[in-house]
Amino acid sequence: MDTSPHAIVIGAGVAGMAAAIRLAVQGYTVHVYEQSDQPGGKLGYFETKGYHFDTGPSLFTQPDNIEELFELAGEPIGDYFHYRKMDHSCHYFYEDGTMIRAAADTDDFAAELQQKTGEPAHHVKHYLNSSAKLYDGVANVFLNHSLHKRKTLVKANIGKAIKTVRISHLMKSMHQVNQQNFQSEKVVQLFNRYATYNGSNPYKAPGMLSLIPHLEHNEGTFYPEGGMISITKALYRLATKKGVIFHFKQPIERIIRHNSKAIGVVVAGENILSDIVVSNVDVYFTYLRLLNDPEKAKKILKQERSSSALIFYWGIHKSFSQLGLHNIFFSNHYREEFDHLFRLKKAYQDPTVYINITAKCEPGIQAPEGKENWFVMVNVPANVGQDWTQLKTVYRKAVIDKLNRMLQTDIESLIETEDVLDPVLIETKTGSYQGSLYGTSSNSRMAAFLRHPNFSRQIEGLYFVGGSVHPGGGIPLCLKSAKIMSTIVQEDARKRKRH
Repeated sequence: MDTSPHAIVIGAGVAGMAAAIRLAVQGYTVHVYEQSDQPGGKLGYFETKGYHFDTGPSLFTQPDNIEELFELAGEPIGDYFHYRKMDHSCHYFYEDGTMIRAAADTDDFAAELQQKTGEPAHHVKHYLNSSAKLYDGVANVFLNHSLHKRKTLVKANIGKAIKTVRISHLMKSMHQVNQQNFQSEKVVQLFNRYATYNGSNPYKAPGMLSLIPHLEHNEGTFYPEGGMISITKALYRLATKKGVIFHFKQPIERIIRHNSKAIGVVVAGENILSDIVVSNVDVYFTYLRLLNDPEKAKKILKQERSSSALIFYWGIHKSFSQLGLHNIFFSNHYREEFDHLFRLKKAYQDPTVYINITAKCEPGIQAPEGKENWFVMVNVPANVGQDWTQLKTVYRKAVIDKLNRMLQTDIESLIETEDVLDPVLIETKTGSYQGSLYGTSSNSRMAAFLRHPNFSRQIEGLYFVGGSVHPGGGIPLCLKSAKIMSTIVQEDARKRKRH
């Protein structure tokens, strides 16, 4: 007879799988219920006519989060997953023809910026050094601990965080901090773009976000062999190795509560009981649909949603030597673009375009020989009922016009295959309310504290992981959310034993 405690995880996204692995290691019998027919959530994949496409996140940073998970599980990561560090983090293109290849080596990157934009190299080095200190001092508190538990905050080095933070980090916007540090508008724009790492607006988000460039420029960017889908595959294999049981195409109808305690879930009309329940579903939908608590769901909507994305998956019948794994074609009027994203919630005629090409790392494997698989993304407003059929046409034309102009070619004639993902589909496929990629934005000084905690104060035994809760969206933070949640579960279990 199974006497181990039981846990149910709702959703097999990256955070859901990481949560399941951590709970299995703690001795829980873990069942994961997923509405889709495969694991991964936003981190999905498809293949067409020899072109391979990762559907969601395309940037891999902080591999130590995954390394730690395998170490915890006592499994050699090399048996599941391989990755390598990139020589360049990104290729940047500006309308005046300026092109910057951002080298992984800080000295080379600073020299390139000085040569191409006139920005003194020591400005760049000083900024990245400050970004590293800010990350080292503050991130340990904000990203590795619950901000909603006094006990865990005591463990974090708050003193160090307070000493590290400057008034400008709190009182000035990210854009204002960047303007203070750089004299070239091109370099200001380059570093402003890191606000989009969590779906925010650099003209509104606090200067604290200037710690984000540290991840890419000091720690580095990496490429997982086989593309981003290999992260999903590795976590799924590790979870099953640890005894986690997955149930696909089995959406949860509701979470069962009894005496203010989560005691299980309803699946296909059947009650399935457990000791704890962990939701990897957008926290808004968790309250609205799974807990039938529209009032609580409404409170969550008081926070501004993050931006969404429109993604074109193009099989391109050509290879472009000037492009790398990550490429950004900047808008001429960045502030205007973000005004459209967050205030007007309308299409912008000159969007910044991001292109990810995994065929650059695995030519002939990720795309047919001599061809490229383009993941073409523009930031778009969260879905509030816009006509996305019309907007897709508008954006597609704007993207093609921009790339034709900046690459001096006819992109349309090179597109062999095309698929599109819009905010409505993102919400339908991944359960992200309004298609917001990161739940809520960080467009306020208190945003970090306003994110939903990784546990419920009202319902014992109910926990939360994923991009819509603390510490935020993106693969590294989703993995950290699972770690924070599992620590709280352990502490709660110890408390129950004492009582």
